[in-house]
Amino acid sequence: MEKLLKLPNHLYPSDFDIYLFHEGTLFESYKLLGAHVLSETDFQGVRFAVWAPHAKQVSVVGNFNNWNGYQNQMERIEHSGIWILFVPELSEGANYKYEVTGPDGHKELKADPYAFYTELRPDTASVIYELNNYEWQDQKWMAQRAKTDPYQKPMMIYEVHLASWKQKKDGQFYTYQELADELVDYAVDNNFTHIELMPVMEHPFDGSWGYQITGFFSATSRYGTPEQLMYFIDRCHQKGLGVILDWVPAHFCKDIQGLGRFDGTPLYESADPLRAERPIWGTYSFDYSKPEVVSFLISNAMFWMDVYHVDGFRVDAVSSIVYLNHDNPLPVKLKNQYGGEENVEAVQFLKKLNETIFKKYPNALMMAEEATDWPLVTSPTSQGGLGFNYKWNMGWANDVLKYMKLDVNERPKHHQLLTFSFCYAFSENYVLPFSHDEIVHGKRSLVNKMPGTYWQKFANLRLLLGYLFVHPGKKLLFMGSEFGQFDEWKFKDELDWMLLDFDSHSNFFHYYKQLSRFYQETNSLWRLDHDEAGFEWIDDNSNQSVITFMRKGKRKGDYCLIVCNFSADVYHNYQIGVPSFGTYFEAFTSDTASFGGSNQVNSNPIQSSKLPYHNQPCSMKITVPPLGISIFMKQTKARLKGVNTNEI
Repeated sequence: MEKLLKLPNHLYPSDFDIYLFHEGTLFESYKLLGAHVLSETDFQGVRFAVWAPHAKQVSVVGNFNNWNGYQNQMERIEHSGIWILFVPELSEGANYKYEVTGPDGHKELKADPYAFYTELRPDTASVIYELNNYEWQDQKWMAQRAKTDPYQKPMMIYEVHLASWKQKKDGQFYTYQELADELVDYAVDNNFTHIELMPVMEHPFDGSWGYQITGFFSATSRYGTPEQLMYFIDRCHQKGLGVILDWVPAHFCKDIQGLGRFDGTPLYESADPLRAERPIWGTYSFDYSKPEVVSFLISNAMFWMDVYHVDGFRVDAVSSIVYLNHDNPLPVKLKNQYGGEENVEAVQFLKKLNETIFKKYPNALMMAEEATDWPLVTSPTSQGGLGFNYKWNMGWANDVLKYMKLDVNERPKHHQLLTFSFCYAFSENYVLPFSHDEIVHGKRSLVNKMPGTYWQKFANLRLLLGYLFVHPGKKLLFMGSEFGQFDEWKFKDELDWMLLDFDSHSNFFHYYKQLSRFYQETNSLWRLDHDEAGFEWIDDNSNQSVITFMRKGKRKGDYCLIVCNFSADVYHNYQIGVPSFGTYFEAFTSDTASFGGSNQVNSNPIQSSKLPYHNQPCSMKITVPPLGISIFMKQTKARLKGVNTNEI
């Protein structure tokens, strides 16, 4: 070892770490591989290490050696496939790549798979960078997170594409630091509990939105430096906001500097082109059968949690990971060794990923974007599950939006689209997502999906968001939907903020803020989100497009009654069953004039009668607004005194 590097043993990768890497269990492999600045008394410089088992030769080239592949040639650690080199007197900020000579003698310049920073596109060199200089101020958040159960808390996620949330007058992007001062306050002021960032890992093409990555460990330089991203996350935490990252372990882009054919052969991807190719995306799939790839991916997830303090991940394209043929129009159907279409190695990878994350971070958020009926996505691996703790309910979003696009006269014939989700609402721990996928590629914005007149469009949208907030499951809303962005998402341009100058949009924005505040303050709407005990049907009236149900908290008598009218008719003296005798009041409605509604409200307290109805012992008569949602609560001494019962 000393002959190879002339470094003391403690600065050299240990045999045990190398063993774990090849076993698929080195979950901090970013400490072993990549470029690391050494600043010991006798060793000032950078140690480079890269996995390239089939390469004939690897050199470090950069602006410090005129990109000369003969000057800094690496040496292979015997029987490891890892190449290593110490370059003295080299420091942070230098640009570099690996010049990899493949088995056929062809040379290619490759970015470092473990690089912590990258040149600004279109340049693609890796940048030597130290990540341990930022002084975090989120100790209170981190301590609280460690003892907070996310299941029984309100969760309203704001999904954001940083480049197009807001732009400077000249079209330039805001930096992470600038966004920390503007976006964070905006999210807090509008009652979001988490920000979900579409991928901020380095990617060459803006139009991929970050889902085709070259630098999995590199915070994209589009928006500034790693410290600026840390500052953004730190400020989120100081303001009480969690941070979720979109994470893409399904595939990677084919750009020449990336992971594809990294050592001149298929390395991170399968040697079988049918398994390696993702024709629909023009990318390569990761080969989960290689332990080194598993070490790479799990280390990447741990890296963002360890180094950047993120609170969890929305794991992209889980269906494409677990199924060999999902979104993969190949000429033949792929089969596993047992004759099925499941990707056996990928399933094991996801289980190991979740086990590893939850072992260190028990209250992390691991959210699967999974679009099929794969069972037990959010069940523990010990019970045969994939081990996530949340799954996007994409079926719910698809069905509800399909229903809402219908003319009101057509809705009774398709009522099941609205209510089918209650048949499986508690089979997984769900997030209800109105994400970017729903408002791009010609699908239109949420408000522009709605039928009817301009007034009806906004009434429908108020109803839709109201239904989102009262339906069991956590919530996610893509940026701009909170104020009724009328055009679908345009990733090259900022949101249409000027719409807030118009009454329809400003009234709707006011509605969203009041609705989200009411949601957070009403624990029966979230305390039992994943428990059947938190929901009870009262009436499913398909003929009039009205549904009535209860959401319940943990305490006896803690409930709210919800009436949703998906027709354009007003119903006066509409009778509903209630669970007990007493006085009820309308705690929230979408139809007030200040929201842009028709003001068909229940202004006065309502005394229920002891007349049984809808399988309830009592009943009452109410006004049901057109295309509206009304929420009723029973008057109690605590509510009369204004006591907040959420902590009870």
